[in-house]
Amino acid sequence: MKWILLSIGIIAELCGTTCMKMSEGFTKLYPSIFTFVFWIIGLTIFLFALKEFDLSFAFAIWAGLGIVGVSIIGMVYFKESYSVLKIISICIIVVGVIMLNISDILLKE
Repeated sequence: MKWILLSIGIIAELCGTTCMKMSEGFTKLYPSIFTFVFWIIGLTIFLFALKEFDLSFAFAIWAGLGIVGVSIIGMVYFKESYSVLKIISICIIVVGVIMLNISDILLKE
């Protein structure tokens, strides 16, 4: 259940950040409203997930997957530029999140 909560929180945060881009500096009403709605939902769900996770572990996953998700959304949906270096950097973030998961499992054994 904790992983589901964390996943939903991350998805809501991604939706909020995407809406922030779509709001064009908070000049468009509906994307601006949805930015805050999704962020409130995401942070509230993240708060519940924190009852089951260590803060440093959960926030690293939240931030890492948020960066990866926003980068992919930006490149695919908003046609932002991408390069080999950008893709490698995103992969390094993914490897870091995986290493955090592995270290958490290994330390509990």
